[in-house]
Amino acid sequence: ALLRPEAGASAAAARTATDRRAAARGGGRMAVEQEARDKAASGGAAHLVDLVRNQGEAPWIAFEFFPPKTETGVANLYKRLERLKRHKPLYIDFTWGAGGSTSDLTLELTQTAQERFGYVANMHLTCTNMQREKLDNALEVSRKVGIRNILALRGDPPVGQKDFKPVDTGFSCALDLVRYIRKETGDEFCLTVAGYPEGHPDRIRKVIAGQSLTQAERARCVKMEDGSVHVCSDNEFEAELAYLKAKVDAGAQMIVTQMFYDVQVFLNFVKACRDYGINVPIVPGIMCITSYGGFKRMCGFCKTRVPEHMARKMEAIKDDAEAVEEYAVQWGIETCRTLLANGANGLHFYTLNLDKIVVPILEGLGLADAGVSAEE
Repeated sequence: ALLRPEAGASAAAARTATDRRAAARGGGRMAVEQEARDKAASGGAAHLVDLVRNQGEAPWIAFEFFPPKTETGVANLYKRLERLKRHKPLYIDFTWGAGGSTSDLTLELTQTAQERFGYVANMHLTCTNMQREKLDNALEVSRKVGIRNILALRGDPPVGQKDFKPVDTGFSCALDLVRYIRKETGDEFCLTVAGYPEGHPDRIRKVIAGQSLTQAERARCVKMEDGSVHVCSDNEFEAELAYLKAKVDAGAQMIVTQMFYDVQVFLNFVKACRDYGINVPIVPGIMCITSYGGFKRMCGFCKTRVPEHMARKMEAIKDDAEAVEEYAVQWGIETCRTLLANGANGLHFYTLNLDKIVVPILEGLGLADAGVSAEE
């Protein structure tokens, strides 16, 4: 399948230390399942990459949340986690918060999700405002409470700072973070990293007058709000692939992508990764559209390509919140069906801490628990 590691020698190169230990015990699905049970018995959660590979061809889902700003928000999120558990996500995911500002709450949410609700949880860890001592503490706390899955990111600059600048004793990029975690903890953690179908926003630049685009560049270029066209050039895109492969070679075991609205851009990205020798699982990140304003803000911030027909539709219904939500569900179902038909058996939903869009999408896909309804 297109979105899973290829068979043969290239797949062997992507096998994790867990797979190698399983192979030494006899290999196969039963060995991987035993590995997951061993981790659970030792007080730590199963590694995501083991769970993903154990799914085989069966479709699976994951939900991402961010730390709420208030105690009421946290309480509401816990209620939502209780409801959504019945949909049996393979894992759930918590962000680290802008500028590393919610690190303690992220740790708390991740621990509570596992201990109280029985989820396997994936915790974001960023370089933003993270001195080495603070990172070491986060890793140590994770070890003690059984967190075994980390999504390693550079992170966005702190509020009010335009460019990313590492703090003293900190790290400047996700690659350094992956290398450090592997050096300090071995294979104790399953590490996931981010992938960017259009290219990283820092590499997406304005097309100047007279500049011609290649076919590949035209397929991923982005039309901004002011009408200008921006693109990650072929050279920059290849540099992006080289950097992503370096993260995998350093110990990343899975990739979750940035949001996208053009499915073909995602499929092209996966093919480019495979052609470049990146053979770990690549999971599409599905952004749930909850409002017109939020849609526009995220597209601008991430420099996301929006198909023309989608842009026209959103403009036509922008003043009708109910119509926007209906279209969001329709788009989500159609997008996920296309992804599933092209080999993406995993779907990572950016829920924005709501279930009013993601649950109807799951219902449309036949992946929802019929006894669970969405609530705002």
